[in-house]
Amino acid sequence: MFNKRKLLLILSVTAGFFVSENVQAQSDSVGLETVTIRGFAPERFMSGLKVQKMDSAARNNFRFQNISDLLSLYTPLAFKNYGHGQLNTVSFRGTSANHTAVLWNGLNINSPILGQTDFSTIPVAGFDELSVQYGSAASIVGSDAVGGSILLGSTAPAQSLHLSIGRQQESFNNSQTQLTAQYGKAIHPKYTFSGKTSVYDGRIKNDYPYTERRKYAILPSETFQRGLVQDLFFQSANGRELSAHVWLTENNLTLTPEDTAGREQTFTKAYRTMIRYQQKAFSFRTSWVRDIIDYAKGDLSRPDHAVTDKFSNRIEKDFSRTFGNNSSIQVKAGGEWTHYRAQVAGYVSPVNSENRSDLYVLTRFQATSCLLVSVNLRQAFVTRYNPPFTPSLGTEYYLVRNPDYNLKFKGSVGKSYRVPTLNERFWKDLGNPDIKPENGWNKEIGFEQNYLPDNSNSFSASLTAYHNRIKDWTYWNASRNYRVENLQQVLAKGIELQAGWKNSSAEWKSGANLNYALNKSTQEKAYDAYSLDIIGKQLVFVPVHTGSFIAFIQHKSTRLTAQIQTTSKRFATFDNTQHLDSYMLANLLAETTLHLNKAKIRFQGQINNISDTFYLNVRNNAMPGRSFALSLIISYDQPAKIKYF
Repeated sequence: MFNKRKLLLILSVTAGFFVSENVQAQSDSVGLETVTIRGFAPERFMSGLKVQKMDSAARNNFRFQNISDLLSLYTPLAFKNYGHGQLNTVSFRGTSANHTAVLWNGLNINSPILGQTDFSTIPVAGFDELSVQYGSAASIVGSDAVGGSILLGSTAPAQSLHLSIGRQQESFNNSQTQLTAQYGKAIHPKYTFSGKTSVYDGRIKNDYPYTERRKYAILPSETFQRGLVQDLFFQSANGRELSAHVWLTENNLTLTPEDTAGREQTFTKAYRTMIRYQQKAFSFRTSWVRDIIDYAKGDLSRPDHAVTDKFSNRIEKDFSRTFGNNSSIQVKAGGEWTHYRAQVAGYVSPVNSENRSDLYVLTRFQATSCLLVSVNLRQAFVTRYNPPFTPSLGTEYYLVRNPDYNLKFKGSVGKSYRVPTLNERFWKDLGNPDIKPENGWNKEIGFEQNYLPDNSNSFSASLTAYHNRIKDWTYWNASRNYRVENLQQVLAKGIELQAGWKNSSAEWKSGANLNYALNKSTQEKAYDAYSLDIIGKQLVFVPVHTGSFIAFIQHKSTRLTAQIQTTSKRFATFDNTQHLDSYMLANLLAETTLHLNKAKIRFQGQINNISDTFYLNVRNNAMPGRSFALSLIISYDQPAKIKYF
């Protein structure tokens, strides 16, 4: 009965907007304005939540790297990196690796069997938009968004031709190669076609001149990566858009490749495909994703084989109404259905399937020119599970709003949940088919300010405090031979501070960014004798303090950037008796661009870990010391001509 009540609530709110649209169409007192939102734009309904968008200048500096290298410097996220080209997972606001939703054009691409994403396989250059959403957004994006979300987006290129080829050569015999083509053409007075094709290839051989640092071994490894990102857009003047998206990846990681008895190989493939259609305020999306994992140890000829397929469909409708006094309301109502099918050798049954569906209503109410409110509702339905109803409320209010200065207050509260992974339910002997979905409440408040004293300078700053309690935290219990159970209630709370400054003149540009985060993430309750001594202790590998500082100066087309990153000590055991030392890393990057008519040649040099700092990112695995990288990018731009096919 409770599920039916929640379902009726969602349906009644959705139906109310459909009915009221028809009523308003016949009324002369209130106008109806259709809002066209291209693709899935969840940021529009995240009022009160902190959302940080990475600008193109920051992404260009990390063109040959994965997104964790960029985010670890420009955000307070903590990454657990096993080495260059190896597994790289995130701890978002003190949560675990499977508490971050990674969305590709609105589709969650976390592995359904692992519940997480390896960030070493996501290149910065593959996407047009990269945003970070802090805190729980389950009412907007669904499962996994407990600590936060990473949003990857594709946008239609301009009507022109852009070609580029890039190559980076790094220390330790590592290299990256990229090819990109962006193209657009008007094929009719009312229709345009555009697209982007990006191919990348990485050879990370890690030929270190040493086998250990300070008596800690550096694990030999080699990784071969390659991928293709393809986006195609067909757009019409009357608001229709049809787009197709393909993202293919392949990652082959071998640990200790020279040790034929102890070597380990993890070979992963991902086939991600999507078709989206939008007609003004109506949109439909269908997608298919296949994830393949082959794992072998010693004898690499007979790997364990796992294949998961994900079929997903989403339908949405947008509404907008304007009222007097500059007030308006925007609504996105929709539903999503997903089918999972997994073939994993370690499961009780060789083939397992599951259905998931979601109904949601997202609202954005501009009450006044200074007050913005969002109320979002979502109900998920999962085979053999009862996920919680997840509402959220967020608000933003301008305390000061002048042409040269504004100060904004933000606050939100929202329910979060995470559906257990397929491994957690179906793994032979250790899985638990009765495991409960995690759930919790996230609360946060903050202030944002922007100051433009003149046309040359700009200052921005934000301060955010958050409180995130997660119940039924899933845990592979060491005291039960690592059988998965709901054992923990975790509280993650902290403060984030970010500030930035930019200066621009005719020939000179300069700027700086500062990030700092304080995070306390602890277990609150004891469920058995094993957990008695870890109550109130910081979770393993979650730093209490993280910070970074980036500064640059640019004269014409030549730019020099300094990057500093610091991390406090991290505990390596649950009782906090052992820890990894704190460390600070400094990088230096110099680049210049030559302009040759329609072509540009960009040279870039980088020194990583300038001081050759010794540090551990995970237990007993030392990270490499100082390294160098040189890159060359040649690009060509052809402006569009008004000529139809």
